[in-house]
Amino acid sequence: MTETPAADNTEATVPLKDPALAAFLAWLLPGLGHLYQGRTAKAVLFFICIMGTFVFGLYLGSSKKVGWGRVVYVSWRQQDKRLPYLCQVGVGLPAMPALVQAMRVRNGREPFLFNFMAPPAEDAAGGQLTLDMLHRQLARYFELGTVYTMVAGLLNILAIYDAWGGPVAMVSREDDDEEPSDEKKDAQDG
Repeated sequence: MTETPAADNTEATVPLKDPALAAFLAWLLPGLGHLYQGRTAKAVLFFICIMGTFVFGLYLGSSKKVGWGRVVYVSWRQQDKRLPYLCQVGVGLPAMPALVQAMRVRNGREPFLFNFMAPPAEDAAGGQLTLDMLHRQLARYFELGTVYTMVAGLLNILAIYDAWGGPVAMVSREDDDEEPSDEKKDAQDG
């Protein structure tokens, strides 16, 4: 029987640069923190998967009649607290137009960019759509789009943690590799 040579026990480390900056960049745009750290494959993977999920959710919650990206919006009204936005904002900058639109509407101005990520109106005055009208127009796609965009934000939270903490490395202890002596076997059995 031939013995295989023992594996070299050197650990490959990934230089994480500044973990706080990497985490912030990962929040700004999915994959950007990993790109900053030089982990290009992960950067591309996270960008495609997370942004693909977010954009597909925006697509589901859109139509020519109601506007684009209507599933991502911010509302400070008491009767319509928009809690899903807390998950959606995990995607970072792509969810920020909703804040700009909410500020415009709150200050009495019309939303711009064809109501992209604009909050629904309290009443239908001025041609604005209410939340009920959005649900009627988009049917189940409003909720599906909301879920997709929420999932994208939550997935990016995990990517942010990966950019901050770095990759997980398996470390084997040398005493696990050795066979226990007779004394240790007796202590374990006893």
